Amino acid sequence: MGLFKRNPFGHILFVKKWLIRILGAMTHRRFRGFNELQIEGSEVIKNLPETNVLFISNHQTYFADVVAMFHVFNASLSGRTDSIKNVGYLWNPKLNIYYVAAKETMKAGLLPKILAYVGSISIERTWRAEGKDVNRQVKMSDISNIAKALDDGWVITFPQGTTTPFKPIRKGTAFIIKNYRPIVVPIVIDGFRRSFDKKGLRIKKKNILQSMEIKEPLVIDYENETTDDIVKRIEYAIEQHPSFLKVIPREEVEAQEALNKLREW
Repeated sequence: MGLFKRNPFGHILFVKKWLIRILGAMTHRRFRGFNELQIEGSEVIKNLPETNVLFISNHQTYFADVVAMFHVFNASLSGRTDSIKNVGYLWNPKLNIYYVAAKETMKAGLLPKILAYVGSISIERTWRAEGKDVNRQVKMSDISNIAKALDDGWVITFPQGTTTPFKPIRKGTAFIIKNYRPIVVPIVIDGFRRSFDKKGLRIKKKNILQSMEIKEPLVIDYENETTDDIVKRIEYAIEQHPSFLKVIPREEVEAQEALNKLREW
């Protein structure tokens, strides 16, 4: 790898590699130390192709969810099964992992800007901006950037676009799936909301059991399934369909929504 070789977004891979190593070493104990991350299904990662893979997941914090996935993906590629023991797996990390994030979030401070360099595809949300509801057109440049990332490697996205549970799936994710036909791998996470603050930067509580379940890729009929059909499949795959409310007490969901609104206010 040339010292100044860049990815399609202009990021220098040598710099990106060292950022992943440093940030990985700094965050490892958040998932194996202060708290314990229980992983299931990481063998799926080893069998995926190098490019055009889309991970879809529920969302609980701005950054901790993605950081945990970077750990799990790289550990699995290094031969570990359902384990992130020994952070040495980050010495030679996969450099073409990207994640979709709100542009305003990734510009809010030095640390988010550093995390953005690690692999953010920053997009403008069409429904929310600066804590207020908005209604604006999807920017085709955002869609093309996600397509560019899929062409180069793996992309992590959170189809609900919010950390509040059981919110609707945004149709943009279904549009990308139908038009670019990636391999779609669902992930279900839990425990991050209890472990960290909303941004996922500060440890809120220790000794919390976190979990990450990586499911088998979805089998999608790209020709005949509509975007609405795909939205429904995503809801069930990441366990955010209303039928899963019986698993999580409604009071907990309502309390989280109220807390999110209070923070935005």
